[in-house]
Amino acid sequence: MAPSTARTDDEGVVPPRAAAVVALLNSRAYAGRPDKLDTPASAEAVLRPFGQEGAPTPQRLDLVRALRADLLAVAGSSDQADSAGNWAAFSGRASSVTFQQDFASPGQVRLRQVTGDPVVGGITQHVATIIAEGNWSRLRLCANEVCRAAFYDTTRNRSRRWHSYGYCGNRTNVAAHRARSAASDGTAAAKG
Repeated sequence: MAPSTARTDDEGVVPPRAAAVVALLNSRAYAGRPDKLDTPASAEAVLRPFGQEGAPTPQRLDLVRALRADLLAVAGSSDQADSAGNWAAFSGRASSVTFQQDFASPGQVRLRQVTGDPVVGGITQHVATIIAEGNWSRLRLCANEVCRAAFYDTTRNRSRRWHSYGYCGNRTNVAAHRARSAASDGTAAAKG
């Protein structure tokens, strides 16, 4: 169950399934924000695109937190070997979910979940769709080490580094400029 409208970011439109996965990744506690899965109302809101109705059970939340951690590790991995291990961890957790092909509509095939937790199945289907569309590499973590917000890179060349250039990108560039200026001022003073 994907949201009916897509969220936009600084650059363009984010597909609904990707927006839901980004919201799941950003539901964790980071940059001074609390974990959105800690309160029933916010947990339900985060998990609704994946099929959640009502307050999630503690067992479901434990499993979702583990899946979220696996996906965050994949998104933050720059090494192929680490990425493969993180995907294996996600696959292991999602292995309790099975799907069956449904050919009920002429000319179409749909995967229908037949076993496992329905929200885990929803998360798995969202991730699988993003991968099948060739867009998983667009899911990133902000290059600002203090922030590390997840975002979907809508740029044509997939080169975006910050979740918000106006906030994290600008702050990082200003801090780097000040550090270079201070270093060059120190060098000039030492020569003088």
